[in-house]
Amino acid sequence: MQPAVIAPSILSANFARLGAEVDAVLEAGADWVHFDVMDNHYVPNLTIGPLVCEALRRHGVTAPIDVHLMVSPVDRIVPDFAGAGATYITFHPEASEHVDRTIQLIRDSGCRPGLVFNPATPLHWLDYTLGAIDLVLLMSVNPGFGGQKFIPSALTKLAEARRRIETSGRPVRLEIDGGVKVDNIGAIARAGADTFVAGSAIFGSPDYAATIAQMRREISAA
Repeated sequence: MQPAVIAPSILSANFARLGAEVDAVLEAGADWVHFDVMDNHYVPNLTIGPLVCEALRRHGVTAPIDVHLMVSPVDRIVPDFAGAGATYITFHPEASEHVDRTIQLIRDSGCRPGLVFNPATPLHWLDYTLGAIDLVLLMSVNPGFGGQKFIPSALTKLAEARRRIETSGRPVRLEIDGGVKVDNIGAIARAGADTFVAGSAIFGSPDYAATIAQMRREISAA
């Protein structure tokens, strides 16, 4: 398994001072910046677009930016995020008319592609795509809002996704997003995740560094 990555979701950050918030969380030990894009169509909320991603890059953020597209259609917005500085771009297969084409579009745009699976979305999409992607993201809440509780059945799904990744022999990251906290991140790591999105658990804590350090201890002990 690859080294653990902690990717705070800026959905829970203070948007009035977003640049400073991202700087602070990276200085506190985070690895990636997780970027939740919602369109009030595929999911019932509206968040941020490529201009905010570009603004963070212009601000000086050099860490990988992990863009999670909760939008439909997908293809129109991919080149914009690639041009804005995204590193990873993940999307929901149900939101694309042609999943393989969207994966190739992300790759051709210079980014690393990944698929996202909602809590009730089966993993069978991986039967034909695992050889072409760099990231599998499992949602442990229903997408659309931050601060939700972790859905326990995600642990079983994580274990199955990990089995598929190990069988493939490819260095595909397995990411979890939704309700990840200090008190459950160890169980999530044991189930097979190596990349952990946490929003309110980090940005809602009084000490980002202490929270991230405790998360790493829990992961290491798993």
